[in-house]
Amino acid sequence: MTPGQVIRVVIADDHFIVREGVRRLLTESGEVEVVDAVGTAEELHASVAALLPDAVMTDIRMPPGHHLEGIEAAHRIRREHPDIGVVVLSQYAHESYAYALLKDGTAGLAYLLKDSVGDLEQMVRALREVRAGGSMIDPRVVDALVSRKARRERSGLENLTAREQDVLHEMAQGKNNAGIAAALVLSESAVEKHVSSVLAKFGSPGEVGVDRRVTAVLRFLQGQ
Repeated sequence: MTPGQVIRVVIADDHFIVREGVRRLLTESGEVEVVDAVGTAEELHASVAALLPDAVMTDIRMPPGHHLEGIEAAHRIRREHPDIGVVVLSQYAHESYAYALLKDGTAGLAYLLKDSVGDLEQMVRALREVRAGGSMIDPRVVDALVSRKARRERSGLENLTAREQDVLHEMAQGKNNAGIAAALVLSESAVEKHVSSVLAKFGSPGEVGVDRRVTAVLRFLQGQ
């Protein structure tokens, strides 16, 4: 994209007033053409496939579940259309949301807090960055991510394998070995081995039985 070229953008937000407000702001910048504005993740995917915009600006939560549809949509769009950048807007500075968006790579992705909507220059800069394959993260979220890494290092989570972390996550929800096996589609014997490994890395040698599981879960929660 040459300097000064207008960016074609699709907006996704289930709140009409927010959606139209963002549309108006971006259009008035003179640097962005909003080619569509939709209210659901399904409409977003259909619009992207039909219009092939330069970039997408989406809310983090949308129908039907109002959970992480924006992040899921961002990953799908980047997978199916690698040339399309995605800016995710969120009212949450919590690092877990940014981590969910960026855990597999930052190229073509941006994470901005929703109060950035009033900063037109920042929004347009984010759209240009992701369109060019770059990335942009709100500084407040960067601080949260740094804090997350420090907590994980202190807690010892970094010493667990990915599967052991999955098992510990299920333990933290109060599941026994059978419940963990069902949730992760593993055999109970495999779960027992992973639990034993987790307890060996996390549990105190002086603790036995349930106490060791509680200790491991507490360290997991402290590291989140």
